[in-house]
This record gives sequence, C-alpha cells and structure tokens, in this order.
Amino acid sequence: MLMKIFLILILAGLAVCLFFIYLSITAKTPPSGLVDGRLRPCPDTPNCVSSEARTPLSHRVEPLAFDGSPPRAWGQLKKTLLAMGGRIVEEQEDYLHATFVSRIFRFVDDMEFRLLKPENIIHLRSASRVGHSDLGVNRKRVERLRVMFSAVAVKN
Repeated sequence: MLMKIFLILILAGLAVCLFFIYLSITAKTPPSGLVDGRLRPCPDTPNCVSSEARTPLSHRVEPLAFDGSPPRAWGQLKKTLLAMGGRIVEEQEDYLHATFVSRIFRFVDDMEFRLLKPENIIHLRSASRVGHSDLGVNRKRVERLRVMFSAVAVKN
C-alpha cells in the first residue's frame, strides 16, 4: 500500500514538472516596444509590475531615479541588468528590453525600460510570460535592480 502511494506521488510530481516544462516551451514572446510612447500596461494577472501602472496599486512600482547624465544612467542600467543575469534583447535610444530565465523550469520574464531624459527617471515594467501568479518574483527583481542600480550610481 505504501509503495502504491509513493508511486502515485512520484507520477503526480512528474506530471506537474512536465506541465511546467510544456508551459515554458510554448510561451510566446510578447510584443515589445512602446505603445503610444509608454510601456505596455500590465494584464489583470498579478505577475506584472510597472512604474507606469496607475491601478491597481498591486502592479505599481516607482521608476528608477538618477542624478547625472541620461547616457551614463542608461549605461549603468545595462551593466546592472547583465550583473543580475539578464540578457538584453532589444535596445533603442530611449527603450530597452531584457529577459531573465528561471533556473528550474526555464520560465522567461521580460523587463522593459523607458528613459525620460528631462525628468532623470527610467520607467520600468517587469512581467512573467506565462502563469497567473509569479509569487512576487517580478517585484523582488525590480527592488533588487533598484538597490544594485543605486549602488553603481553611488560608486561612479
């Protein structure tokens, strides 16, 4: 009896793992770029945060503020993303798209940035490509980015 329960648990675990692998493989790359000059809005799911989100507040994060020249801050941002394990997939003068891949199931999260030179801020958006909840992963990544970006700014 105990052996049957153990076998059922192993098969159930395997099925869950295969389902997550399937989700990871079939996830589509979202459209990138700005929409009417702004970052795309977050979907209704709680796996996205954005500094341009107005409602709900659960999606809202503060933009990155910086002192000094915008090109220098943009360079700091790119260095910070790479140091965090991100990969830059698209860059324009005032727009940047990077991806992060989870270790186990290889889920891809997208981070996008919009530079506002006159205000000395960088708006950002971080979202999971699949699933409903990300257990706060994108919000934590944004806050880690904020700390690392500020540390690089202080050193320079």
